[in-house]
Amino acid sequence: MADTGRTGGSEKLEQVVIRFAGDSGDGMQLTGDRFTHEAAAFGNDLATQPNFPAEIRAPQGTLPGVSSFQIQIADYDILTAGDQPDVLVAMNPAALKANIEDLVRGATIIVNTDEFTKRAVAKVGYAADPLTDGTLADFVVHQVPMTSLTLGATESTGVGKKDGQRAKNMFALGLLSWMYGRPIGGTEQFMREKFAAKPAIAEANILAFRAGWNYGETTEAFATTYEIAPAALPPGTYRQITGNTALAYGLVTAGQLSGLPVFLGTYPITPASDILHELSKHKNFGVTTFQAEDEIAGIGAALGAALGGALGVTSTSGPGLALKSETIGLAVMTELPLVVVDVQRGGPSTGLPTKTEQADLLQALYGRNGESPVAVVAPRSPADCFAAAVEAARIALVYRTPVLLLSDGSIANGSEPWAIPSVADLPRIDPGFEPEPGEAVEFQPYARDPETLARPLAVPGTKGLAHRIGGLEKADGSGNISYDPANHELMVRLRQAKIDGITVPDLEVDDPSGRAELLIIGWGSSYGPIGEACRRARRRGVPVAQAHLRHLNPLPANTGEVLRRYRTVVAPEMNNGQLSMLLRARYLVDVQPWTKVAGTAFSAQELVGVIDAALDGSVTELEQGKSFAARARATYRSTVPQTGGN
Repeated sequence: MADTGRTGGSEKLEQVVIRFAGDSGDGMQLTGDRFTHEAAAFGNDLATQPNFPAEIRAPQGTLPGVSSFQIQIADYDILTAGDQPDVLVAMNPAALKANIEDLVRGATIIVNTDEFTKRAVAKVGYAADPLTDGTLADFVVHQVPMTSLTLGATESTGVGKKDGQRAKNMFALGLLSWMYGRPIGGTEQFMREKFAAKPAIAEANILAFRAGWNYGETTEAFATTYEIAPAALPPGTYRQITGNTALAYGLVTAGQLSGLPVFLGTYPITPASDILHELSKHKNFGVTTFQAEDEIAGIGAALGAALGGALGVTSTSGPGLALKSETIGLAVMTELPLVVVDVQRGGPSTGLPTKTEQADLLQALYGRNGESPVAVVAPRSPADCFAAAVEAARIALVYRTPVLLLSDGSIANGSEPWAIPSVADLPRIDPGFEPEPGEAVEFQPYARDPETLARPLAVPGTKGLAHRIGGLEKADGSGNISYDPANHELMVRLRQAKIDGITVPDLEVDDPSGRAELLIIGWGSSYGPIGEACRRARRRGVPVAQAHLRHLNPLPANTGEVLRRYRTVVAPEMNNGQLSMLLRARYLVDVQPWTKVAGTAFSAQELVGVIDAALDGSVTELEQGKSFAARARATYRSTVPQTGGN
């Protein structure tokens, strides 16, 4: 399998966007993950976006069962997994139909022709075979009988037909690895390790991988290979990492920096479950994971661990956050450090379990009874989850408060290169536990640090530091139960002042021209699409500024000054305009929302259109709202008989 003897030429590219798509059982996530690992090892910059079916066992060959994995690799720094695929690998008709609308004109489609039977084609609604009826006339199509070629390659291993067919994803990986000059040794070693207990299966996958490589090498249909040079990233040691993994590593690191054991009390929920899976591997770093019977028990255990002197953490998604609200309120009242990770997904209720959204911001800020202020932090990308998790833990411990860490499905499942930080460069976190007092000292559990307004932390059982704990209002200083109106007013305002006084960095603005009149402001995973859209606009000579909020409560002190600096401010969000409403209310600036609630992330190109529309004034919040409302009403009226009436 040496890279020799190719009959065609080699074309240099700056970047490419590739999407693998097939049934949920076709191994598309594994295929994409292996391609990603090899791209990372090669030194490309990369960004990935998996797309999972919501159904656990959707019928085979149907549109609801399609799983896909998109990756952009480049020889320069990139911010997203790409708008539209340049290459689609479609393992069956359902994968083709579910993804064809996303392709650029002239894109390359590689199809597994063995799966394009009459029955499979009809099952997804094609009237005729799309491979022969002209449906794909605008694309470069390679028809490859992957299943039969895989069975031929694996026959010598003695595995059954079913296991042989399962290796067809490795055939596809081998073909794409040949096309783009990816290293091959790592994938073969991975297969040997993954299937160490089943050597015949390992050999079948390796042979299928080699067969795909050799198919590209020998067939005349693939006469050209493509070269994408390593990216010139800042010096450092890098690894490819997903958002959930980075977040877990950040929590482990926070435990080490604070000298505290980490306790995760949680209940599995998509798309947050991988945080539990990853943290469960790190008992050697003092991590304890507890899979509770439900969301309420999970956060209750985490809060109990926080009281007991651990770094208490719980993880969930939107539906689980709603269930945890009462205990978050208890953490506010008891002023205990707690990190609550919310990996947002489409809602309401159970909504869209595998799709992304940013609609939990108001729930994070206000979704509790009474005045219950908490700090809110949001990472902007998969790699940024590490630093965001450390920051959330720092705030929780220093200020004695729950911290809501808002990730989302796009960040959690996506991946990118992560520059591994030096441990020596990470500042220590002092949890500030109270020492055992002298005999004459009366412990005041609700006395406050004059700088942070944080109350003392006392590990239960420490002599002389016993105090009341519970959800009833505390008396200032002593912590005794108090129903006094003046005391309640004082305590409510003190808890709010503590959150308002959290030290956060100023809001930075990316405005290369220094003359932009338009500011695009975002939070969370909108960072990448906004950043790429601004880059494209600037290349056309359009001045536009970008700002991104990591700290959502408290907001940076200079936020109002930044907003007032620009004539037009637009806030793209994957919700109905929650951030824009908050900024308008706080700073009395006409922040225009641009919203999307489709369960998919923004593309950079659609935000380029928003930039253009904002500059010429043709699209406003009102017009966007009218458009969606009119469309909804028209759709409803066209399907429901109109009976008239008052």
